[in-house]
Amino acid sequence: MKRINKYKMNFRKFGNTELIVSEIGFGAWAIGGGAMIGNTPIGWGDANDKTSKEAIYKSLEAGINFFDTADIYGLGHSEELIGNTIGARKDVVIASKAGNVSRNGAFTTDYSKEHILKACEASLKRLKRAAIDFYQLHSARLADLQKGECIEAMQQLKQEGKIRYWGLSLPTFDPASEAEYLLNRQLGSGFQLVLNIINRVSVPLMKDANAAGYGIIARMPLQFGLLSGKFGSQTSFPDNDHRKRRLPKEIIEEYSVVINTTPVGMFPSENDYPQLPYQYISSRHYFFDLIYNPEKTLLLAKAEERGATIENGEKMLRIQAEESWKIWNS
Repeated sequence: MKRINKYKMNFRKFGNTELIVSEIGFGAWAIGGGAMIGNTPIGWGDANDKTSKEAIYKSLEAGINFFDTADIYGLGHSEELIGNTIGARKDVVIASKAGNVSRNGAFTTDYSKEHILKACEASLKRLKRAAIDFYQLHSARLADLQKGECIEAMQQLKQEGKIRYWGLSLPTFDPASEAEYLLNRQLGSGFQLVLNIINRVSVPLMKDANAAGYGIIARMPLQFGLLSGKFGSQTSFPDNDHRKRRLPKEIIEEYSVVINTTPVGMFPSENDYPQLPYQYISSRHYFFDLIYNPEKTLLLAKAEERGATIENGEKMLRIQAEESWKIWNS
């Protein structure tokens, strides 16, 4: 696999679609800013729009042509930034999502046909696009898919030319049931899922999806930054950063120990650290969507894939997932 750098980008066909995407994509959650739904943070803290726009253009300069956003990111602000910068460009591939909503000051979900159709229209306006290249149901669960309304909506939107392809952004843990539902019925064209050195629960279904011609977007390569080598006992997050509640001190401290076990000499220099998460994901021969932090340019990863470390990491991730579930459903 060729090395990714400023001057060279590799591209791949996204599953059986006609979309040709850069191996590294721009994840646009953080640029939505520190949005809140009631007292619940749904962003990554404050973001400077000027810096975010510069990051988008810098990504283009580096060869990135794939940008992934959602209507819930910044309650629409992320889509607006994408639309105001690159929405009119025909040489970029834009993906978005629908289904997560804010209503009456609370976070909830809506996968009804009526909502998905309206949400797509609103996203098209913010993105300033005639069609969304890859539209995803945002973490729809099996029960939502079985009702059928969201699938009908996606099929209608594609037939009307408002989206080119559609798929499903899978939940962080236990994503198999939803993926299998679409795979068994040959519905949709791709999945977005979590994949990094310590969270590999999606690997088995990725093999089935790849064999069936589905495209894969791998998100969270650095697990909310835990694998960046940037966090320590003094790390803290503002109230409008979702990590304040999802990454308590004990998890950060646990991962500080994990990351600092990287053996001396494993990399020639610190400049090689970012290659590890990329190489791990790209070695699976799937597409890699990097969650990008425009304030820090590119987070560095210094984790080592070792049996004891992985087992311990997965335990901590499960705790984190359970806490996140309580937060979103409180």
